[in-house]
Amino acid sequence: MAPLAGDWSYAEWNATYNAFSFGIAAMGSATIFFWLQLANVSKSYRTALIIAGIVTCITTYRNFGYYNSWVEAFKVVTNDGGDYTVTLTGTPFLYEYRDRGDWMLTLPLLLIELILVMKLPHEETVSLCWKLGVASVLMVALGHFLEIQDDLPVLWIWWFLAMIPFCYVVRTLVVGLNEATSKQPTPAAASLVSAARYVTVVSWLAYPFVGLAWQAMGSVGLASPTALMYEQIGYSLVDVWAKAFFGVLIWAIASEKSAVEESGRLLPH
Repeated sequence: MAPLAGDWSYAEWNATYNAFSFGIAAMGSATIFFWLQLANVSKSYRTALIIAGIVTCITTYRNFGYYNSWVEAFKVVTNDGGDYTVTLTGTPFLYEYRDRGDWMLTLPLLLIELILVMKLPHEETVSLCWKLGVASVLMVALGHFLEIQDDLPVLWIWWFLAMIPFCYVVRTLVVGLNEATSKQPTPAAASLVSAARYVTVVSWLAYPFVGLAWQAMGSVGLASPTALMYEQIGYSLVDVWAKAFFGVLIWAIASEKSAVEESGRLLPH
């Protein structure tokens, strides 16, 4: 892990601090909401909602770790009520867990919860969960080698390799699930499923480009504190979009389909 640069401004430190605080609040409250809603949806959709809560719970735990590590890595003081000064304490900021741990767990689960809430035939559900889950893990694993490269040509090689499973997942979401989406019980359910698919696509597009931006900033000599600040803020915002907001869509789908089934408008399979 590369050591932190020592020329941090208070504005840069505070913006990153607030990004971690925002992530804790958003993910923690989403976890509570999803699990409290379990009693309000049909049994067949509860697993998807449980997984949505697990995803945000994992990221809440991760953000607490980032928050604590960030605070411990710096000493922020003011003299006689003047401007704050930020200095390093020597304690490392442990930010590399994001792709090695969090994403390796949560990205496959995000795809699985979408497949489960669509309530496809059993064989198709199992097949899609395995294929999309393995592809997402492979993408994260290859993306790790991308983020540790300093040599630009080698970086692009790893980026190309990571894009192979990435494109498979995006194609499945955009094209492969069209027919299944059209078979949802109501137009409202179909619209929500379609929205959830495209929310996932947008977030998947954002993750690699935030990582590339981090690498590009370093390659052109942009100050390390500024690059790290933008990277952490960008990833925090994408996480909330991809996990908390996506989870709300999963709950909305489950709620809509539960209401339809309980009213008797949907014949059992």
